Amino acid sequence: MPDEQRATSTAAVEQAIADQLRSSFRGEVIDRRHPGYDKARAVWNGLIDRRPGLIARCSGTADVVEVLRIAREHRPVVSIRGGGHQVAGSAVCDDGLVIDLSRLKGVYVDPAARTARAQAGVTWGELDRETQLHGLATPGGEISATGIAGLTLGGGLGFVMRTFGLSCDSVRSLEIVTADGAVRTANREEEPDLFWAARGGGRGIGVVTSFEFDLHSLGPLVAAVLVLHPYEHAEAVLRAWRDATYTAPETVTSEIVLWSVPADPGIPQELHRSNCVIVGAVYGGPPGDGATAALAPQHELGPPLIDLSGTLPYVVLQSANTPRFPDGERYFMKSHFMNELNDEAISTMLDWDSRRPTPESLIVIRTLGGAVARVDPDDSAFAHRSARYNLSIDAGWRDPALDEAAIGWARSAWDAMKPFSSGGTYVNFAGLGEDASELRGAVFGSHEERLERIRAGYDPEGLFVSAARRP
Repeated sequence: MPDEQRATSTAAVEQAIADQLRSSFRGEVIDRRHPGYDKARAVWNGLIDRRPGLIARCSGTADVVEVLRIAREHRPVVSIRGGGHQVAGSAVCDDGLVIDLSRLKGVYVDPAARTARAQAGVTWGELDRETQLHGLATPGGEISATGIAGLTLGGGLGFVMRTFGLSCDSVRSLEIVTADGAVRTANREEEPDLFWAARGGGRGIGVVTSFEFDLHSLGPLVAAVLVLHPYEHAEAVLRAWRDATYTAPETVTSEIVLWSVPADPGIPQELHRSNCVIVGAVYGGPPGDGATAALAPQHELGPPLIDLSGTLPYVVLQSANTPRFPDGERYFMKSHFMNELNDEAISTMLDWDSRRPTPESLIVIRTLGGAVARVDPDDSAFAHRSARYNLSIDAGWRDPALDEAAIGWARSAWDAMKPFSSGGTYVNFAGLGEDASELRGAVFGSHEERLERIRAGYDPEGLFVSAARRP
């Protein structure tokens, strides 16, 4: 079909969908002519510049059912937006229909039952604010602006995962609208296949409209280590940190970051944006002598450049990194799961860190194990429970002229670290525009076949196929 005819056909389909939505939809319908279109199509990652035909901003589950009914009739490309923070920008598609859940902000906490029900547009900061009123938390991510939906569906690495598991491990049930428009409750007894797939299977199984989480006793204050080490000691600190992870108790979740000193007012200006090694660790229990003793090996890895360790509110901990990753800047992230961190891997990582294209770029290693590894490997679609570490190579920059250099650095560093990988990749840090067919085995491992069967069973006509295949 010639381009002109294709454009005419696309416009006609968009208009038909818009007309039907406006007659039956309680939410907001945003088309290309809407004054808020550019703001509505923008997501956290400024590298994403997609132009959907329509954005259906839902007011509730009934709107989701209605938009899927219309989508089944007209068969546009479909994407689903929760918090809009996913690195690869899969919330937005070109020339298709965005099912936007960002206005679904309800949170209900039952402190007696230690559960929370939260709708799919809620962010981790919003959920933490409600649960911490009761000294309770469910393990979330490391950026408070991240949506609960995308992070949880991909597994959910976070600051207290060795103590309480991944975000998906605390999911008790969820409400999901499948491709046929049915509103289903998925838990261990009802729709168990959907429940399995939604915990680590990523996108493309339906539209999850709410989550019920188990809550854990944590906060309002927590003990944490945050030590910035001089960069000239990087290799020694990395080796010492690796050795400390072997004996760390499950109450301690730690990570190490090759980054630049943040330009904070509390840090001497002459250190701003200089290279450093950052060690962070969180104790997943009440602060006190027990926390101090458990965190000591993470705290004593070498002479500090700056020591910001101490006791702080859990909500402050969860939001501390958010300003470091502002909306609208450009991001590209790739990851490996690793079983070991040997000296050659450390040397290779430091070599590629020395080539970082911008001060905003970083390399981080997170420790797994503990509660993550205690879950049966086949209990959920998350396929990497036996890994000891997750390595994430995160390019960040502002100037579009640096796109090629920044993305090229991240991809090349990832390639260089591949010999040290277990072969697994975290779906939430899987790059952008990568070959999805090549990635799927690395992301889902031995669970890939079962996941595809479940998707095909609930979506035989492939309404969500574009979302499922997007890395």
